[in-house]
Amino acid sequence: MTMKKESFGKTPQGKEVTIFTLANANGLKARIIDYGAILVSLEVPDRDGNLADVTLGFDSLDGYAGKDNPYFGTTTGRYANRIAKGKFTLDGVEYKLAVNFGENHLHGGIKGFDKVMWQGRQFQTDEAVGVEFTYLSKDGEEGYPGNLSCTVIYTLTDSNELEISYKAQTDKPTVVNLTNHSYFNLAGAGSGDILGHELMINADRFAALDKETIPTGELRSVKDSPMDFTKPMTIGSRIAEVPGGYDHNYVLNASEKSPVLAARAFEATSGRVLEIYTTEPGIQLYTGNFLDGSLTGKFGKVYKKHYGFCLETQHYPDSPNKPDFPSVVLRPGETYETVTVHKFSTR
Repeated sequence: MTMKKESFGKTPQGKEVTIFTLANANGLKARIIDYGAILVSLEVPDRDGNLADVTLGFDSLDGYAGKDNPYFGTTTGRYANRIAKGKFTLDGVEYKLAVNFGENHLHGGIKGFDKVMWQGRQFQTDEAVGVEFTYLSKDGEEGYPGNLSCTVIYTLTDSNELEISYKAQTDKPTVVNLTNHSYFNLAGAGSGDILGHELMINADRFAALDKETIPTGELRSVKDSPMDFTKPMTIGSRIAEVPGGYDHNYVLNASEKSPVLAARAFEATSGRVLEIYTTEPGIQLYTGNFLDGSLTGKFGKVYKKHYGFCLETQHYPDSPNKPDFPSVVLRPGETYETVTVHKFSTR
């Protein structure tokens, strides 16, 4: 296994950005930058051993730092997904957050964790290579209470597993929900749409949404609906029956202290399989509905509608305003800790 670090340019504010490259014995290669703790690329072998980058993104820092980046590969926080009306009440105090998605708060606000500089440190063990990123989100940032000390660790193994683990501690009661927002196309980024990918999600329920895509509070059965991926189905087989496409949080059947299988995706042409294991209670399926051909990505390829899918492991959207959902509250003396593993294979 190998690792290296190089320059990836400078931010508009003049900060030097570093790209870290992790590679294992099978040729699988992950590249991550300290701006936004972003997974820039993930080269994965197909059934014949040919490598292809299976994540959407940009060739240069300009794309990631630009206002049009739809969170390609980003670490999203302090709260991934939506918070209704950009506000929540904790211990009797109302907190008002940045509003950046209609009337609502999305992915941490105007300058979320995807747009800040993290401190990166490479490490190597007998079984893995990795990068540890740290960031201190100050009290009041984007409206959130508490100084939040965050750690995101990317670890690559020779078992073709990319593990992303998260830790956070606070000095005031706050809410936390971190995830990675990679868009996958197992045939290779920019090679076409993902509607033919076969998908299984280990969830019998999903969070029903209102017209502004905020959970209503109902956790609805997937049975006899186009939301049902308990048995493998192609993403495109019923997407026309879902207004706007899939952008829904699934309630995973198992949530444990050690990662359990949440989803499996398979692409027949390449034979690539992606399995996602997580300790989180939910996973958001998003099918690139807002991609419209206006973005030029890696290697000059244009990204059109449904050219990538996301499987974001997380707590449920709008949990701070839904007391019946699993809690996202973090208090002083506690540690927020979650793990997600992306395991690649072929068949």
